This record gives sequence, C-alpha cells and structure tokens, in this order.
Amino acid sequence: MSYIIGHRGASFDAPENTLAAFRLAFDQGAEGVEGDFRLSADGELVCLHDADTQRVAGQKLVVKESRLVELRALDVGLWKGEPWRGERVATLEDVIAVVPEEKKLVIELKVGPEIVLPLKSVLSKQLIEPTNVLIISFIGATISACRHELSDVACHWLSGYKRGNDGHWQPGADEVIASICRLGAGGFGSQALPEHFDEAFVEKLRAAGSEEFHVWTVDNPTVAKFYAGLGAWGLTTNRPDILRRELGK
Repeated sequence: MSYIIGHRGASFDAPENTLAAFRLAFDQGAEGVEGDFRLSADGELVCLHDADTQRVAGQKLVVKESRLVELRALDVGLWKGEPWRGERVATLEDVIAVVPEEKKLVIELKVGPEIVLPLKSVLSKQLIEPTNVLIISFIGATISACRHELSDVACHWLSGYKRGNDGHWQPGADEVIASICRLGAGGFGSQALPEHFDEAFVEKLRAAGSEEFHVWTVDNPTVAKFYAGLGAWGLTTNRPDILRRELGK
C-alpha cells in the first residue's frame, strides 16, 4: 500500500503549509500530510518552506531572524486568494493538532542539525505516535542527527536529480545507496523521475537493504500508479483528491 501524502497539505487548492491546507488534504482523502519546518529566532519550529516570508506573505521576514509573534502577525493565506485570508504561520504543535489519530505526518526539516533537539522536545510531548511520523531532509547532517536523537522515528534522506554533461542523471543508485548507508537513514525520498528512478534503481536499493522509499511530488496519476506498483511507502502530491480517485483508493 502506498500512502497518499498531501504535499504541504492540499497545496494545489489551498495556501501551502497552512492549517487550512492540511485540513483540506485530509478532507480530500489524504492518508497523511507533509510540511516544511524551520527554526524561528526564538527556537520555535515554524511551518514555512522558504528562508523568508516574501513569497507567501508579500512581506520579507527572514525566518531565523524573526520571533514567532512577528511571523504570526503576517497573513500567509491571502496570496492564494480571498477565501484564505487570515491564515497564520503554524508551529509543529499546531500541525500535529490537526492530524487525525490514525494518519501520518511527514516532517521535512529545511535547516541543519540545530533543529533536531527542538524537534525532539516537541515529539517528546507524545502528541502523536512515533510510528505515524516520518522525518525527511535533503541535509545529510540533519538526518544523521535525527538518527542519533530520535531513534524511534523513521527518517528518509531526500534527493532530486540533475543531468550531467554526459547526459546521465545524477546521483545514480550507487551514490544514493552510499549516502543512505553513511547517514544511517531508514529509507529514501526520491524525486518522481521515472526515466531515472525506475524499477532497476529500486531493485538496487532493496538489494542493498534499503527497503523503504517514497516519491515527491506526484500529481500525474500515471506516475503515481507506476510508483505504487513498485511498492512506494508514500506518494507526496499537491492534489490528494485526484490521486485518491485515480488510484481507486
């Protein structure tokens, strides 16, 4: 079974990384949601993708230099349309509070290992079952720190791909496997790129002992069915309603 995970919530329809987007994702049939988290100046885990608020608020505050109260003063919903006016920056605890008991929460950490102990502090409050949490990051040192401090929570290292001068996509399976082993990650989060991240790639991962993988960001039902057929743990999508309908779930 591949879980349908709302990418920053139902972010095609609602403003990304807001409580409204997360609630809508569950209304659309998502089995989990993914949110991006950074540290504010006062050590709060805030749900924002970018390093500053310009894109989603029309006003630039650098997240790591701003206190939660300053970030919360911004409207991060209106950029998506009038119906979303008044949406505010959410904390990790805010997000956990809207995740139904049986659903999944994927926490993407956008900064370095300094975020791990504050994350551990929130998760230690047992507001959500550790088995319903997946931590992901592109930053290897952050994943390593999570494996050390949060051994009861699953972690996937993330990678996208670039085409080299020789025409081949990088990194290849061998490089990915080496990184997963070096970091101690429990799985892999791959860009949805069927021409490179294909059945042979997945077979190499599994042969090396990395059984679990998920793919991002999948809005095309054909691509979703391809990866579901390969046994992906999750399919992260901006449009949970479309994938749920097309996958017949």
